[in-house]
Parts: sequence; C-alpha cells; structure tokens
Amino acid sequence: MQSKGLYMAKSAKLGGAGKKPPTARKARPAKTPEFDDEGERITYPAVKAAISEILKRVRVDRRWDIPYLAGYSRAGRTIFIDRNLPKTFAYRGRRVRIDPFLVLHEAVEIAMLDKLDIRYDHAHQIALLVERSAVQEAGVEWAPYHEFMLKHFRRVAGKRLTRVPRNLNLSPYLDEEDLSLLHEMLPLMFKKWRKEAGRQ
Repeated sequence: MQSKGLYMAKSAKLGGAGKKPPTARKARPAKTPEFDDEGERITYPAVKAAISEILKRVRVDRRWDIPYLAGYSRAGRTIFIDRNLPKTFAYRGRRVRIDPFLVLHEAVEIAMLDKLDIRYDHAHQIALLVERSAVQEAGVEWAPYHEFMLKHFRRVAGKRLTRVPRNLNLSPYLDEEDLSLLHEMLPLMFKKWRKEAGRQ
C-alpha cells in the first residue's frame, strides 16, 4: 500500500497538488437471477399432468400375478400391476387411488433402465423418490402409504404364482438375482421352460 505522502507527490507532478484524491466508484452488486419457487418444486397438478402424459403412451394391465407388485413389458408399453393389489387404500376417511403412483414409479424405472442402462436397484431408488414426492403432494403421508404397499408386497411374495405375462420384463428379477422366483416364473411364461420343469 502506498503512503499518503507519496500519493501527494505524484499528484503534484500531474498538476493535482492539494486536490483530494479521486474516490473509487463503488462496484455495483452483481445481479442474481430470481427464480419462481412454484416452478422449481413438485406440485400435485404437475404430477397429475405427468401421469396423464404417461398414460397416453402406456396401458395398465391388472390381469396377472406380478412379483414385486408392479412391472412392465419388455417394450415398455404396458405397465403391469398385480391383480390382487387393491386399487385404493383408506386414508383419513377417504379412498386414495394407488395406480397413478405405481404408473409414475414404473415409468421412471423404465426410463432409467432402458435409456440410461442404470442398474435396477439404483433405478428403483430414483423411482421410489419420485413416487414418494407424488404421494406427499397428493396430501397423503408417506408412512401409511408405504406400510400399505409393504403389507401387500409380503402377501404377494407368500403366494404361489399361477399366471405371469409372457412379455414381462425380467430385468428387475435378474438384477436382484432372485433365482428361486425366476425358476417359478419362467415355466408360466414360456412353454419351453414349462416342458423342462415337467421333466424334473
């Protein structure tokens, strides 16, 4: 830092002796962009619109036994929901439809697996976060909804499979290495495996 005397000497040479040193202009504060909070958060109308768009591209099929409660076809155009899973659950005196949340979950999972080649367990966690946000924005607490789903997951897991769609995508079961479940599913899906199973 220069001393005041040195500064005055330089000013005299420039013809500015005795004059006050010019004051530096204050830097203007940088402008920061303003974001609309409503456009940055998940809202139920936005979720409903997203589900509506998804349903234009897929169909929902509830005629089958579906391990893990829900799944999708190999082409990703059909979302399967287990035939024994209720369509609604009771919450604070009202019935809440669960299909929209499952459709959203499965659609996100399809995109993660098929388009980005992400592992099933990672894709499932991302889809679960989206599902949870949708449930909460619908005015439903996550805990009772999740408990309802877990109860039926255990119930389905304990039941014997009798009908499984031939075009069910097996990626989740293969990634989970659920060999006993695959051994039960394949004969129901393909005649070739049915014949092999009959010989054992």
